[in-house]
Amino acid sequence: MSEVILSLEGVNKRYGAFHAVNNLSFSVNSSEIFGFLGPNGAGKTSTLRMLLDIIQPTSGRIMILGSDSAITVRHKIGYLPEERGLYRKMKAVDTIAYFARLRGVKPRLARKRAKELLKEFGLEAFAKSKNEALSKGMAQKVQLLATLAHEPELLILDEPFSGLDPINQHTLEILIKRLRDQGRTIIFSTHVMSHAERLCDRFLILAKGQKRFEGTLQEARDLFPPRLFIRTADNIDILRTISGVIRVTKMAGDNDIMGAVIAGTHPTGEQIEHDYELEFQKDFDIQLILKAAFEAGIRLTRFEHASTSLHDIFMAIAGEETRTIQEDGNALLSGSRYSFDATRQQMTYHESGPEDTAPENPVHVNNEVSS
Repeated sequence: MSEVILSLEGVNKRYGAFHAVNNLSFSVNSSEIFGFLGPNGAGKTSTLRMLLDIIQPTSGRIMILGSDSAITVRHKIGYLPEERGLYRKMKAVDTIAYFARLRGVKPRLARKRAKELLKEFGLEAFAKSKNEALSKGMAQKVQLLATLAHEPELLILDEPFSGLDPINQHTLEILIKRLRDQGRTIIFSTHVMSHAERLCDRFLILAKGQKRFEGTLQEARDLFPPRLFIRTADNIDILRTISGVIRVTKMAGDNDIMGAVIAGTHPTGEQIEHDYELEFQKDFDIQLILKAAFEAGIRLTRFEHASTSLHDIFMAIAGEETRTIQEDGNALLSGSRYSFDATRQQMTYHESGPEDTAPENPVHVNNEVSS
């Protein structure tokens, strides 16, 4: 079992009447990449600053690397803040070596590591350039390298990909994975889901200062019903009657010609294909759809089983502009038929949709198959 190197229990942070972090509890294991996800204003930066003892929690308990204060174990921690800043007149190599020395690395070794990191990130030619002469992206990489130079056990990176071009984002992803494989623990905050989806062993989703989800990507996907995309020009009403099918949605697409579709045919007489999204109860056998389509003579030109992306998961659980927070703390997706219960970690499908009255017996989409 992995060692827990960071834990929060019932942590709160208030700024006057504003509750920035609300009863937050989670843990991070050693040698894992842990994503800290949430929209702007979710409480990510406040939480990271509390972890580092930069600001104090209003209440609650934090343990980091076996200590109740990051200050006493600061030589084991590397922190890249969201706000970037370097000594403008200092050379790049001297900057990295300087920060390494502040963390206890001997001068000669600090300079050696600085040169090695600059070479690895393609900045060897700029080692003796002053920071004020570097581009924004280059300066950000220098600050990141300064965070790594003392070889910390725990890395806390606040929006590390911000400002980097795609090539250097990819280089950073490779570096983060390598550090994890070497036994380091990495916590990084982001609102770019593609990075989190590729990197995270586990992640936390915050919204309005509250924990909405903690776990793996697969555990998050298991909250959502399986989805299937099909394409056909034939009538598919028979598929709607199959037990376990939650809903069938016709998707708008290039195959539809507005104002020119008559009884499912193109003006030239050619039948028009339509795309449909089918959603099912958990553990539904999707092959039943293929079998039913074959028996009904439905001709399929697309049959694609799609996993729920982290982007869709994030929008469902924490999307600030596409949901409303109900009084009981649940999230209801605007324009969709799902509500998310953060306490029970459960998605609920509403037959009538959010704009109508919910049915007496909604279908729950979680780790149990609803009858």
